[in-house]
Amino acid sequence: MSALPITIRRLPNETVNRIAAGEVIERPASVIKELVENAIDASATQVDIRYEDGGRTLISITDDGRGMSSEELPIAVERHATSKLSPNSQGDWDLLNISTMGFRGEALPSIGSVARLSLLSQTVDSDSAWDLRVEGGKVMPPKPAARFGLHGTRVEVRDLFYATPARLKFLKSERSEAMAISDTVKRLAMANPHVGMTLGSTSRVSLKLAGQSDDMDGRLARLAGILGEDFSANAVPINQIREDIALTGFAGLPTFSRGNSQHQYLFVNGRPVRDKLLHGAVRGAYQDYLARDRHAVVALYVDLPQDHVDVNVHPAKSEVRFRNPGLVRGLIVKSLRHALQEAGHRASTTVSDYALGRIQTGQSHMPLQGNYSPQRGGYAPNYQPPYRNDPALQPLVDGFSAKVEESGEAFDGPSQAYNPQGYPVQGQGEDLTAKPLGAARAQLHETYVVAQTLDGIVIVDQHAAHERLVYERMKDAMRGKGVERQALLIPDIVELGETDAARILERADELAEMGLNIEPFGTGAVAVRETPALLGEMDVQGLLRDLADDISEYDEALSLKEKFEHVCGTMACHGSVRAGRRLNGSEMNSLLRQMEATPHSGQCNHGRPTYVELKLADIERLFGRR
Repeated sequence: MSALPITIRRLPNETVNRIAAGEVIERPASVIKELVENAIDASATQVDIRYEDGGRTLISITDDGRGMSSEELPIAVERHATSKLSPNSQGDWDLLNISTMGFRGEALPSIGSVARLSLLSQTVDSDSAWDLRVEGGKVMPPKPAARFGLHGTRVEVRDLFYATPARLKFLKSERSEAMAISDTVKRLAMANPHVGMTLGSTSRVSLKLAGQSDDMDGRLARLAGILGEDFSANAVPINQIREDIALTGFAGLPTFSRGNSQHQYLFVNGRPVRDKLLHGAVRGAYQDYLARDRHAVVALYVDLPQDHVDVNVHPAKSEVRFRNPGLVRGLIVKSLRHALQEAGHRASTTVSDYALGRIQTGQSHMPLQGNYSPQRGGYAPNYQPPYRNDPALQPLVDGFSAKVEESGEAFDGPSQAYNPQGYPVQGQGEDLTAKPLGAARAQLHETYVVAQTLDGIVIVDQHAAHERLVYERMKDAMRGKGVERQALLIPDIVELGETDAARILERADELAEMGLNIEPFGTGAVAVRETPALLGEMDVQGLLRDLADDISEYDEALSLKEKFEHVCGTMACHGSVRAGRRLNGSEMNSLLRQMEATPHSGQCNHGRPTYVELKLADIERLFGRR
C-alpha cells in the first residue's frame, strides 16, 4: 500500500512576506503611514515626506530619530522583528499593553518584498551612516555611507509593487493616491502636534507644519494649520475625564458642518483610528442639531490605560477594540453635548463670511453717482445717494419693512423709550446693543429681524429661530413628564432573528424611557406592548429592524430618537412664528433675548443658521470705507 502524497507545503519566506504585504501595504499611503509611525516611535521631532507619481515610483521619508546601527539594520527587515516589544521578567510578551504606534514587525519586510527598499540610518555616536538595500525580498548587506545629519533615518521606496505587478492594476489614479497620502499624513500630524512635518514632491511642498506643544493650545494650532483657521474659530474645546478615560479635543459648531463624515478625526492613545463605535457616538451627540445628511467636524483624542484597549485587531492598526465600549461611547456623547450646550446660541463665523462673499461676488454693476475719490478709499463726505429724500422711492422702503416703533413702545420695559432716529435714549434704560444679539431695529420682508450690536448688525430668520425655541421647550417638557405611551390591544410580535433580538432586548430599559415597551417572545422574537403616543400609528416591525441595525453599527438606538426629533421638529415648525407675520419692537427683542438664553439657538433643527452677524468693519470694506 503506497503512502498518500503530502499536500501541505511550507511557504518560502519571500511568499510569506508578499502575503503579509497584501495585508499591511495596500497602497502608497499605507507605506507612508507605516514609515512615519516608525519615525515617531524613534522619537523623531521632524519628519520630511516626499513622493512622486502618487507614490508609485518614489517615496522618501527622512526623520531625526534615534537611528539604527549597522548591526540593527539587517534585523529590522526580518519579519516579526521589532524594538517595540520586550518580554517581562517571566518571559511573557504582553500584546495588550502597547505604547508604541507599531509593534508587529511586518512593515519593512513587507515593503522590501514588493518594492526596492533603501534604509540609510545613523546614530548620534556613529562615525558614519549605514545603507541597507532590499529588492523584491532579497536583502543585501549594509554598507557604510556618508552622514546626512546628527542622527536619524532616511527610507526610500522605489518602484512600489514592481515584484507583484498585478497589484499595480488595483491602484487608483495619481490624484486619488496623492489625496490618500495627504489624508494619512494629516491624521498622523493631528495625532502628534509635537512633530514637525513636511509633505510634497520635487516640484512643490503641499504641507509644512512646525512642531507645536503637546497640549490643548498646541493641538488647536496644529488643527488650524491642517483644517484651516475657520475650524479654530468655530470649534468648542472638549476636556472630560471619567474612570481613567480622558477625552480631549475640539468639536465644530453645528452650523460648521459638512456633507460627509470624512472631517471627523478620532485618535485613541495617539493613534488615528476609524472606529464605527466612535463615529456613532459623534453622530448620536449631534443628532439633535444636524439633519441626517449633514456631519459634524470634530477632532477627538481618547486616552485610556493601555490594557483597556486592544490595538492588535487589524494588521493596519486602524481599528481598535475597547474593554468597556459603553463607557467610552457615553463619555463622548455627554462631553460633546455639554460642550455644545456651553456654546449657547453661537453660530459659525463662516455663515457671515459666506454672506459677505455672496454680497461681494453678486453686487450690482449699477453706475455710481457722486464724488467718488479712489485716493481717499471711497465716497467724499458730501456724497448723497441718488434716492435720498425721494418721495417716489420711499414706498419701496416702507412697503417691505416694519421699523421699530418710534412711539415710545418699550424694548424691554416701559423705561426704554426711543428718540426719533430709533436709537435708545441713553440713561432711560438698558442699552440693548450691548447684548450678544443686539437691539432690534427693523423687520424686513416680514421675515427677517435686523438688530444692531455695538460693532455690527445681526440678521435673524424669525421662523427658523422661533422653531428652535419651541423645539427646545418641547424637549424640556418631555424630559419633565416623560414620554407618554399608548398600549397596544394585541401585542405586536416581531421576528428579528436571535442575534438582532438579543441586541434589542439588551437596550429594553433605554427604549422603555422613550415609550417603547418590549419583552422577549421565544427565540429570535420580541413582543411590543406599548409604543410612544407622540408617534401615532407606526411601522413597529420596520422600526425594530432599523433599531437593531443602529445598535449593531453605532451601539445606539438612533432610529427611534430620529423619529422623535422628526415629529417634534414638525410640531415646532407648525407652532412657530411664520414668515410673513409682522412683529412689533417688543416681540422682536423678546425673540432676540430668548435666543440668547436658549442653547443651540444659533441653528434650527436641521443645522441651518438662524442668524447672520456682520461686523461693521466688514460692512465698511464693502463700501470702500476701509
